[in-house]
Amino acid sequence: MHNGAAGLDVEIFSTCPQAEQADGRSYAQRVVDAARWSERWGCKGMLVYSDNRQLDPWSVSHLILQNTQALCPLVAVQPVYMHPYVVAKMAATFGRLYGRRIYLNMVAGGFKNDLIALNDPTPHDRRYDRLTEYTQIIRRLLEGKAPVTFAGAFYRVRELAMNPPLPPDLFPGIFVSGSSEAGLRAARAIGATAVKYPKGPDQEPEPGEGLDAGIRIGIIARADGQEAWGVARARFPEDRKGQLTHQLAMKVSDSVWHEQLSQLARATSTGAHPYWLVPFENYQTMCPYLVGSYERVGEELARYLSLGYRSFILDIPPEEAELKHTRAAFDHALALAA
Repeated sequence: MHNGAAGLDVEIFSTCPQAEQADGRSYAQRVVDAARWSERWGCKGMLVYSDNRQLDPWSVSHLILQNTQALCPLVAVQPVYMHPYVVAKMAATFGRLYGRRIYLNMVAGGFKNDLIALNDPTPHDRRYDRLTEYTQIIRRLLEGKAPVTFAGAFYRVRELAMNPPLPPDLFPGIFVSGSSEAGLRAARAIGATAVKYPKGPDQEPEPGEGLDAGIRIGIIARADGQEAWGVARARFPEDRKGQLTHQLAMKVSDSVWHEQLSQLARATSTGAHPYWLVPFENYQTMCPYLVGSYERVGEELARYLSLGYRSFILDIPPEEAELKHTRAAFDHALALAA
């Protein structure tokens, strides 16, 4: 999505449905549907999750590319799962096959139990050090200026080249979590967009100078604010089991953003303000929500834009109409920014 009048280039990403509780064939159709809806309503791309409970994100991204014209998969990449050469090879292969840019969401790993199961005891901040080396190798391979020789604390390669090379105009966008100091250091070191789970725009600080920044946010907007809140509370009802699951997840996670959101949730508004954390508190989704009329939600989005956030990763769309409503809120935000 581009708004020339305001001089803003804003990229909006939806999120791919998760594979849990669906058989393969019906899940594949859900992915295709969500991808086509996202493309129709102006999304640049779609985030594809990667963890021990999901299908392989590269295979899911292949499905997205086959069934859309321009949508860019934002592929979650976890260093524990594959060598950096394989990531670069996949990005180059997709570029060659489809003539389309992809994005890479570099994941240090926030689920400690997943990492323990894979025999990876690396502490939080060191995982970002590893991620920095990992991404630097991928970048240099895809830039293709010369064979890559790299000797770091975690990875070593010697005279490694990417053939056939990736066309320069298809070099991937790179995202990384920016909720912790370690994540921000990594973003600067690898030239990535730092993405965070934001506070309300009246509490959120500006991104660091010279840093490309984005936020992960859900949106439920309608022409009438009361209708939006009715939809929100019906979709994300209070759930004691979910609250207990959330509390358990907090005990086994060393994720900085998870702790930050949990602290914010203790003071979450019940409807007077559009910033809403009840879905997070009840373990129904992993991001804050903005809820209200197109104009009210648009005002909050415009505040994030004024702070300097240009990339927005939305929650999983339950149906196509939700993206239509979200687009109306963004149109209002961009008009305000202009």
